[in-house]
Amino acid sequence: MLILGRREGDSILIDGGIRIVVVSCDRGGVRIGIEAPPDVKILRGEIAQQVTTENQRATTIPTDALRAMLGNAPIEVVT
Repeated sequence: MLILGRREGDSILIDGGIRIVVVSCDRGGVRIGIEAPPDVKILRGEIAQQVTTENQRATTIPTDALRAMLGNAPIEVVT
């Protein structure tokens, strides 16, 4: 991880046309602006984690629901 000190109005350039600008700083935190090509996804870390968690949950079928769909057929659990 690269850690840089920046002041209000300063920017950081990242390969691929991504520019991060420090918009304002106060005791409540830092506001940043991000300029990036339209094909680059930008998500806050907590939102990205929620998406990952929800995607994992959505692809998992509870064992009891699977049993109900298959009747009494044996179920092999693969981990």
